[in-house]
Amino acid sequence: MSFFQRISAALAAVVAVLPGCDIGLNQDIKPGITTADEVRTRMGEPGFEFRNNDGSTTWEYTRQPMGVHCYMVTLGPDRIVTRFEQVLNDASYARAREGMERDAIRRLLGKPARIEVFDNLREEVWEWRIEGMPHNELTYFNVYFDTSTGLVKKAGKRVEVKG
Repeated sequence: MSFFQRISAALAAVVAVLPGCDIGLNQDIKPGITTADEVRTRMGEPGFEFRNNDGSTTWEYTRQPMGVHCYMVTLGPDRIVTRFEQVLNDASYARAREGMERDAIRRLLGKPARIEVFDNLREEVWEWRIEGMPHNELTYFNVYFDTSTGLVKKAGKRVEVKG
């Protein structure tokens, strides 16, 4: 096996284990204790930063398109974690309502795994892969935007049975 093949195999093994690393994140990142630098060391660069009205910042760490989690880490003005949450959950899905704007949905659920536009229906569909049961099904959460207004028309889960 060549050097590059060994490196590729090692990288593949690391990538395969990464979702399991998320379990440790819940224990390692503690509100009131963990600093922004520690978050960056553990989780890397955020995919997106949201500036909040109270002076805090929320960092987005999505595991899409193949993972089923999206973590939002809120840092106070002192750069200490004030909140750490996995937002792809039933409580967040219930908050996705008709009339919301794209920015509000992104803030609520993080970057979607896929965006598809259906011109004939005047719809833009954002899709997140989410946890589902049983294990022979893939579960998705979809938000449908009206392309003429940019506002949410509807939202809901979609289940796909694996072959």
